Amino acid sequence: MKITEVEAVYPRYRQVAPSWRTHFWQIAVRLRSDTGHEGWGYGGGGVAAVEVVNRHMRELLLGKSVDSADDIAALWDLLYRQSLPYGRSGVAVMGLSGVDLALWDLLGKAEGKSVCDLLGGVKRPKVRAYATGMDLAWYRDLGFDAQKAPVSQADEAQVVAWAEKARGLFGPDALLMADCYMAWDSATCLRMAEALEGYGIHWFEDLLLPDDVEGLAALRPKLKPIQLAGGEHDFTHYGFAALARTGALDIWQPDLTWCGGLTAGLRIAELAVEHDVPLVPHRGGEVWGLHLLAAGYGEDLGELVMGRRDADRDVLWLDEPGPVEGCLAVGAAPGFGVRVNEAML
Repeated sequence: MKITEVEAVYPRYRQVAPSWRTHFWQIAVRLRSDTGHEGWGYGGGGVAAVEVVNRHMRELLLGKSVDSADDIAALWDLLYRQSLPYGRSGVAVMGLSGVDLALWDLLGKAEGKSVCDLLGGVKRPKVRAYATGMDLAWYRDLGFDAQKAPVSQADEAQVVAWAEKARGLFGPDALLMADCYMAWDSATCLRMAEALEGYGIHWFEDLLLPDDVEGLAALRPKLKPIQLAGGEHDFTHYGFAALARTGALDIWQPDLTWCGGLTAGLRIAELAVEHDVPLVPHRGGEVWGLHLLAAGYGEDLGELVMGRRDADRDVLWLDEPGPVEGCLAVGAAPGFGVRVNEAML
């Protein structure tokens, strides 16, 4: 089949704050083929990435064939190379991520297979999920046994209070993680690690700036047994190869909607195996990462950004699998198995 149309859209989110963080500045990408099939992908980069996809990548994709995973990989390489002068990371690769995921969705629908089946089939019928947010009692009621707290705005006493409450609610065997979102320096990280000793914290996430790989590599052994996780702000297998060389992280967390899509995710997963680094995709419990995890790649752990029980949420993707007793499972529907909420486009 050949690509006949490419369109990126910045959805009409209801709750939009001045910060891009409100919805991670996510975009939707639609591809159409001459066979009548339609593929959807999810990318980052906001309105800037929309321009990259619609004004540059579209002209490179029209008329191209998509009949195999190898074709998708070749198109990834083409788009990456052609965007090199202004790309290599950031907005260009975030746009490429949406295109790549749409290509996988398109191929799955054309072949009548889920993306997981395109990757070799289900190896994990259930993927353990962890909830990100601070509505701890709700997560416990939903059956989660793993939780991550966003602590970038919290002081030491608040972080310790979270750890004590979470350990009490989830039990001694639960995974507890803390995400400081680059708000701590090295001294703060070490102080927090000491304050949290005895609570069995699994990892600290997004410590320091992602470009400070030397600082991260120096900090990593001092935090043991807490592991140092990160990588959501790193791009493509080239970026993760650099992380491997420096030994900056214990756990890699590429975001498939930002790092270059599923094609980049597969290449990063190969690197992770080669360097014996656990791979836990950022927001990996969303359908885009879930198919990768269900196919047996990475660790048995997928993130869901849950927020609060009473929150009024925009729902862009319909039919996305939800947590059942703290676990997730991919369906058998073709592609990624989701529909877009047309009202938001």
